[in-house]
Order: sequence, then C-alpha cells, then structure tokens
Amino acid sequence: MTTGDAPAKAHTLIEALPWLARFHGATVVIKYGGNAMTEEHLREKFAADVVFLRYAGLRPVVVHGGGPQINAHLDLLGIESTFTAGLRVTSPEAMRVVRMVLVGQVNRDVVGLINRHGPFAVGMSGEDAHLFTAARKHAVVDGTPVDIGQVGDIVAVEPGAVRALLDDGRIPVISSVARGEDGTVYNVNADTAAAALAVALDAAKLIVLTDVEGLYRDWDPETRDGKVIDRLSATELRELLPTLSSGMVPKMEACLTAVDGGVPQAHVLDGRVPHAVLLEIFTDEGVGTMVLPDAAPAVPGAARPTATSLNGSEQ
Repeated sequence: MTTGDAPAKAHTLIEALPWLARFHGATVVIKYGGNAMTEEHLREKFAADVVFLRYAGLRPVVVHGGGPQINAHLDLLGIESTFTAGLRVTSPEAMRVVRMVLVGQVNRDVVGLINRHGPFAVGMSGEDAHLFTAARKHAVVDGTPVDIGQVGDIVAVEPGAVRALLDDGRIPVISSVARGEDGTVYNVNADTAAAALAVALDAAKLIVLTDVEGLYRDWDPETRDGKVIDRLSATELRELLPTLSSGMVPKMEACLTAVDGGVPQAHVLDGRVPHAVLLEIFTDEGVGTMVLPDAAPAVPGAARPTATSLNGSEQ
C-alpha cells in the first residue's frame, strides 16, 4: 500500500463505521448460490466476506442450494431430471443424489472454505435437530395440482441448534433439505429455506445472492438493459410478483416472506460482484434491490416501478 492509497482506505473504514455500529450483534441470513458458488475466485471472496462479518461483530448464517452440482451428478449417474412448472421433479432415486450432493459435497465445500480463516463454520442439514420440517409440495399446471415427488414446502422451523452455534461464535452453514412428519426427506428451495430461517431467528437482514443485479425498472429484453430498483415496499413487490420470470420468483417471494414475517430488510444482490455482501452492509450506496416492510419509513428513491422483467436461476 502506498501513502497515496492510505486516505482512500481510511475513508472506506470510516464510511463503514455507522453500519458497524448499527449491525453489531445482529443476525444476518445469507442465501448462497448461483455464480458465487461455482466460480472459484468468487467462492473464496464469499468465504472471506462471511468471516469478516463474524469479526465485525455480526452473526452470519449461510443457507445454500446446489442446483448445478445436483444436475452434474444426476447426469453422471444417468438419472433423468425433469422440471414441471419450474420445479425439479424429485423421485426417491433423485432425492438420494440431491441429499448426497447438498449435505455431503456442497456443504462440506462451503464449510472448508470458511474454515481456512479459522474454526468458525459448522455444517448442518435442515434435517438436523428438526431444523426444518416440510410437507409435500405440488406443482400447479393449468390450475391442477401435479405430484412432483419429494419436493417440500417448509411448515415449521426449530432454530434452537442454530442459535446455540451463533451464541458459541460459530457460523452455521445449512443445506436446504428437510424432513417430513413421517420421516420422508424433501428437497426444498434454498431461497424459501433462508427466508423461513431468517424469520425464525429474528434476523436483521436476509440477503439472497443471485446472478442478476436486482429488480429492473423499464427492462428491455432485447438489449437486456434497465435500471435497477434500489428499494421497494412489500406491497409494491406483491403487485409485481405475477410479472416476474420463473427463475426470480422464488427469490422475491423469499424477500416478501421475510419482511412480512418481521425481518426489517431483505436484499437481492448480484453474487457475481466480488464482495457484494460487504458492499451492501457497510457502504452508504449499497448494491442490489432492498425490500422493506410496508410499515418502514418512506425512503427517497423507493418510487413504484412502471414495468419490470427479471431473469434468474433456481437454487
């Protein structure tokens, strides 16, 4: 670092001061997926960001999916994988692969990356200590429910084990599988799981990492250009949901579930941006799109968008 760089670095640290004070001791739930999970340099930066949050006095919790890794293993084993209404049809054979990949591979990889920086991360499955309980979910095609196998919706959360890890200074890393009341294991959407856990933990923020910059105003599908909406209310988002693309709907529904459940802020961030999590939490400008409860104070720039089109990826 040269002497000329020092003032800029000092300014960055001072800019972070009010946010460090505001979020000290706060729980932040981060849904981890997309390119941030598959590109090595982004994986390493994400792990460093999570440890930075821990050292800065926050209590981060990571909930992950693993769609690309699941697809690769299903292809390798010759197991057909189809989608109905945007949801993976999950046979018992496919569920064994989903469970193996999420719990045995992806979870261990994330834990290992974080623990390069110290003894912080502890891996969990949504099955552990009955963290998540799920019920069978059906796809809806032309108004008719369709059985898609072992795909679940979360109906209950028991966050005691996660709270105990946080109280011990650990970083819980949770894979998005859940048990049913009858012991059946279900594949659940990681966005949905992260939102349910954020509500149960009384989190200060839910952060959803994806592969787009956020919600766009005046999106042009031909030029793939538009203006990112910085902030919008729960009601504004609720009205926009029917217009969104299928890949982005679970992410925005997760944000809506979180703020409706008492989480003060939910964010969709571009995980392709290095250190996106730190930019959102610790800078004045922030990045991505913030969803606020209807009861939140009016914020400049939160005007209702005119038209929105989104693109995103599952898990």
